[in-house]
Amino acid sequence: MGNKDVKVVSFWISPFARRVEWALRLKGVDYEYIEEDIYNKSPLLLELNPVTKKVPVLIHDHKPIIESFIILEYIDETWNQYPLLPQHPHQRALARFWANFAEQKLLDHAWIAMCSSGDVQEKALNIARDAMEKIEEEIKGLKKFFGGEDIGYLDIALGWISYWLPVLEEVGSMQIIDPLKHSATIAWMNNFLSHPVIKESLPPRDEMLAYFHSRRKALSSTFQNFFKD
Repeated sequence: MGNKDVKVVSFWISPFARRVEWALRLKGVDYEYIEEDIYNKSPLLLELNPVTKKVPVLIHDHKPIIESFIILEYIDETWNQYPLLPQHPHQRALARFWANFAEQKLLDHAWIAMCSSGDVQEKALNIARDAMEKIEEEIKGLKKFFGGEDIGYLDIALGWISYWLPVLEEVGSMQIIDPLKHSATIAWMNNFLSHPVIKESLPPRDEMLAYFHSRRKALSSTFQNFFKD
């Protein structure tokens, strides 16, 4: 039974929205899930997020909070159990940096690579692979997670790498994660996906493949000119 004071407006395949659910579940906060059709946006979404008109939206005490990273920090500040962000300010700053770095350099360019071919795909792949190399170096030496023995903010922020990125690779017939070069990342992925909270809240992989194949087909002409002047 969902908590009427906490609601998550989401889209089933969105890794950004999934972050919010992971954080709430790790903290043991009940919530009501509201599925949104992002291709036919509801009046509710447009009312809650008139600026970007995107999911996720967290509703707490009838007040909307938008943007997944901001929502994660709001959740961490609102519910003290199971802290997500590191306690030290420098470590908190590093976690925020790597979350944004992975989003801008790895996720964005993996998406472009999936939806393109030829030179455009190769340029995007080079950027994504370079980002993956830097993330691999950051992961080396970890215990199990960025948060130590427990999943923390950065694990949640980068969690899409463990499940969504391999799907993008398969759909785009490309490789970004190399098991030989990125062994630390592979170990972290396995630890992350084995956690009960994560394992029980992943979208079906076959449905993800079908969805991303359709998005690749729909967007291929758009991204084919991405790097051209």
